Amino acid sequence: MRRLFLAVRVFFRTLFNAEVARQVDQILRGGPATTPTVPGVVPQPKRPVTPLAPARSDAINLLAMLQREARLVDFLQESLAGYSDAQIGAAVRQIHHDAAQVLQRAFALQAVWEGEEGAEVDVPAGFDAGRCRLTGNVTGNPPYRGKLVHHGWVATICQLPAWSGPDAAARIVAPAEVEIK
Repeated sequence: MRRLFLAVRVFFRTLFNAEVARQVDQILRGGPATTPTVPGVVPQPKRPVTPLAPARSDAINLLAMLQREARLVDFLQESLAGYSDAQIGAAVRQIHHDAAQVLQRAFALQAVWEGEEGAEVDVPAGFDAGRCRLTGNVTGNPPYRGKLVHHGWVATICQLPAWSGPDAAARIVAPAEVEIK
């Protein structure tokens, strides 16, 4: 029934409006539909669609992973004043292990520069300044010779989970837990 009313409307609009008749003809020939022009009205350009910001940032996703799997936030927010070094060391061992697993799973970290820290290395001409930062007495032009102070890290992947919760909880790193008895 709806199509019948549409056909009647198109019939009369086509009969009494040459521009509509031209557009209908163009559509029936397989061409693209165009926006009708109205005399005296200047069409407004289409505004680009701005993508919505994600409800939750990747930074909070990572922090939530480190809290959920390594309890890192709990550890960092806890005052260590009342604990012995042995107690802190025991806690850090497990947190270190669990946090390293999260980072490896999410980023598959690898050294930027192979070799032992402290070893003498050659920095060739044309080196990538984004992969190697020179410090100390840097004079002249490469190649350079120096000591590897830190081998750097490169993320070979970036696989953080997508947020699927409600917008109201987007900034929750770890929900409160209540045990019901």
